[in-house]
Formats: sequence, C-alpha cells, structure tokens
Amino acid sequence: MLYWIAEQLGFPGVLNLIRYLSFRTGGAIATALFIGLVIGPKFIGWLRIRQGKGQPIRADGPQTHLAKRGTPTMGGLMILTSLALSILIWMDLRNPFVWACLFVTLGFGAIGFLDDYDKVRKASTAGVPGRVRLLLEFAIAGIAAWIISYENGTALYLPFTNGVYLQLGWFFPVFAAFTIVAFGNAVNLTDGLDGLATMPVIIASVAFMLIVYLAGNVKFADYLGIPHVPRAGDLAIFCGAMIGAGLAFLWYNAPPAAVFMGDTGSLALGGALGTIAVVAHHEIVLGIIGGLFVVEAMSVIIQVFWYKRTGKRVFRMAPIHHHFEQMGWSEPTVVIRFWIISLVLALAGLSTLKLR
Repeated sequence: MLYWIAEQLGFPGVLNLIRYLSFRTGGAIATALFIGLVIGPKFIGWLRIRQGKGQPIRADGPQTHLAKRGTPTMGGLMILTSLALSILIWMDLRNPFVWACLFVTLGFGAIGFLDDYDKVRKASTAGVPGRVRLLLEFAIAGIAAWIISYENGTALYLPFTNGVYLQLGWFFPVFAAFTIVAFGNAVNLTDGLDGLATMPVIIASVAFMLIVYLAGNVKFADYLGIPHVPRAGDLAIFCGAMIGAGLAFLWYNAPPAAVFMGDTGSLALGGALGTIAVVAHHEIVLGIIGGLFVVEAMSVIIQVFWYKRTGKRVFRMAPIHHHFEQMGWSEPTVVIRFWIISLVLALAGLSTLKLR
C-alpha cells in the first residue's frame, strides 16, 4: 500500500526510501513485531476466556506436559494478523507471487483454525479428519502452484550445480503443491514444545529472505549461478513480516508458554515457507534449511510404518522431540538444542548458493 502511494506521488523526499527493498523489509519486520507485541496480551486474554480449558493435552504424552492444561491455543491468529497487516502495508501488491504466498498462508491458517476449534470444542486431541485436511490443503496449494508455474515456469533446479534443472512440465504444479503441503505439515508436527517450532521458522525465514533477495536481482543471481526469478525479491518483505510476527509470538510463547500457536499458526507458516521456496526455485534447498522439520515429520512416518509392520517402536515416542524428552532431556534443553541444529542447517542450506 505504501509503495503504491509513494509511487503515485513520485517518491518525493523521504518517501524515496520506499523504493528500496531493504528499507521496506526492515519496515515489515518492525511493523509485524510492533503489532504482535501490542495485540498479544488482549489477544491471549480473549482466547483464554473463549476457550476455557485451552488446548487438549495428549494423555499418552510426556507427563510433564499435563501442567500445560489450560493454556490457550490458536495463537496463530495473532501471527497471521500481524503478518497480513505488515504485508499489506509494505509490499507491492501488484506482484502475483505476493498473492500466491498470502493465499496459502491464510488458507492453511483457516484449515488449522478449523482443526484447533474442533479440538477445543470437543476437548479432544482429534480435530478435523486427516483426509479432509489434506484435501483442502492440496486444493489451496494446487491453486498457488498453478499461479507460480504460470508466472515462473516449470523447471526444478538442482543445488550445487550451475544452471542444471529438470523440466517437469505439467507435473511441476503437482510437485510444488506436494512441497507446500508437506512442509506445512512438517512444521505442524514440530510444534509440540514451547518455542520449538517458532524459532526454527524464524531462522528459515531469515535464510529465505536472503535467497529471494539474491534470486530477484539479476546481477547477484548471475554471479552466484542461481536461477533468476524476476519480482521474487519482493518476497524478502514477506519473509521479514514472518520474522517480525514470529518474534512477537515467541515473546509470549517462550517457556512457560502463555499461548500455543496451534495448527492455525504452524500450518500457515510452514505453507508460507514452502510457497516461497517454490517461487525461488529452491525447493530442494528448503529440505536442507528446514531439515529439522523434515526429521520431525520423518520420525512420525517411520514410527507409524514400523509399528504397523512389527508392533514395535523405533523411537520411544514420536515426533522425535518427545523421544528425547523420554530419554530424560528437559524441555528447554530439547528446544535450545533443536534451535542450534536449525541454525546449522540454515547455514548449510545457504552454502549451496556458492558451492556450485
């Protein structure tokens, strides 16, 4: 909005700063952070009143988690509010990539909200049936994938190579939709401890803020040997808004959490990262930067598959963060060590920009 207004006025005086992507990205971070911190207390109080008993806690989970009963969920609404407002203020809304990412973010957030609401209403850990959720997620991701492929082509670029890609053609929207849905659910599975998913999402957003900025600049992209994606640079502002909104939420989600983001937030943030990676042609690199989320999801898949085949468990409990809790690690220990792993993986993913 501000970009359009400044453009109509000819970018006079101080408004000339709005021309610069770096300035608008910083503005998006600050705006989302400010909005999140301001609305947080009243928002949490409203959720506590509306939800009563708060998010249901797994009876078969770690016994230490029983103390979290009564903590309100759906805190993702706070994230989505500050994120969306910041984006609408600072982004050039004529960019189709912006709307594709925002469509997935809000769409996945709506699915997560329905799931959270159903759990709170029934006082049960079982929300919307999994098949229904996946169907809705694939429908939303499929529309976004079609928009992106129409604007951006259907090539899958390979990391550690210069200009090497696979032309997927009609299969690209299918692959892109799968990437978006898979990463949304991977982040959702990771969100099981106070602050565990929030900081890795922030770290991944910082990494992709740099990637989309470089991919959107023809000179930097040519120098690094990465695919140049015109107008992708604007998504640095989107990543900035995610960082600001995530930091504001972490202020209230830090142990002991005053609120949980719920599926409302985790599905939305994971879907947003997946969509940004698809736009930037860095889908495979997303698996490296977001490797923590991949491991969390794989631990559940392996546990379920092996238990059905043998009746035995590979991990003491899945997702894998609960496995370490059962081994005796305290919750803050698991969270901080997983944050460190997430940071290392993000640096490894960024190294692919030059190792070509």
